Amino acid sequence: QVQLVESGGGLVQAGGSLRLSCTASGRIFSINDMGWYRQAPGKQRDWVAVFTNGIIIKYADSVKGRFTISRDNAKNTVYLQMNSLKPEDTAVYYCRYSDYEGGDYWGQGTQVTVSS
Repeated sequence: QVQLVESGGGLVQAGGSLRLSCTASGRIFSINDMGWYRQAPGKQRDWVAVFTNGIIIKYADSVKGRFTISRDNAKNTVYLQMNSLKPEDTAVYYCRYSDYEGGDYWGQGTQVTVSS
């Protein structure tokens, strides 16, 4: 089992910044995929930024140049620095961990609201 604890969401004005954190604990494998997804009201959950194979970074086109994903392996923590936030970034942001032993876990989600 893997537990994911997210923090850092909140309310911010357009153009502002937020930093999300996700700390994993439990049965964690060194080679894993870990990253951030989001779900806006009435829409499907989409990926935002992820590490694949532990080192390859991918960003959704909608956040390229504005969001930065990073990780601290010693702390089993992944961060999402979000700059130049837009109202359309408003969503519940979820952290996800998956590994090549079949593990696939989600955090509880953290709300990000960007006002215009």
